[in-house]
Amino acid sequence: MPAYDADPDVQLMLRFQRGDESAFDALVRRHQQAVVNLTRRYLGDPAAADDLAQDVFVRVYKARATYRPEAKFSTWLYRIAANLCLNEIRDRERYRPLPITSRRRDDGADSGGPSEGLPEAGHADPPSQRLEHEELRRAVIEAVGALPPQQRMAVLLLRWHDCSYREIAEVLGTSVQAVKSLLSRAKENLRERLARSRGPG
Repeated sequence: MPAYDADPDVQLMLRFQRGDESAFDALVRRHQQAVVNLTRRYLGDPAAADDLAQDVFVRVYKARATYRPEAKFSTWLYRIAANLCLNEIRDRERYRPLPITSRRRDDGADSGGPSEGLPEAGHADPPSQRLEHEELRRAVIEAVGALPPQQRMAVLLLRWHDCSYREIAEVLGTSVQAVKSLLSRAKENLRERLARSRGPG
């Protein structure tokens, strides 16, 4: 039996491989929003991101005959999505920062909210405090969107898609140590960019 035979999504993919089209429909229902969220966060272009998310599932469909359960299904799926995102960025001469929204499990669409680790600007806050929170959120959004492509993907997978270091390594086709190095550099880049955005003081 495959190492990941306990993963229900792997079982769905294997059923699809044996000809059960309804299993593919179930996989799309279970994972479509997560893929859309990832591509939108990464590209910052909803129209292009939605097209790319659709292409992810086209790739899944075409991979039916060659699929082998060598990782969690979600990890394999994110690998396809990450490769398409990275290829899209490489094909662009310029790209704008992505509009990151609140961190949440990917069982639904993002509704728009604060970035990871930032306080909600509640209605009870005074206007000056709400403005400060909004400026901080905007600075974080811009800082993450400006990260180099590999660092940005690693941060998104860790903070917004709850992937482990090992899962990120499998998605990016690298080692756990390389992922730790990517995230360390990303953290430093974010710290420096946020410090510059706040200016002296």
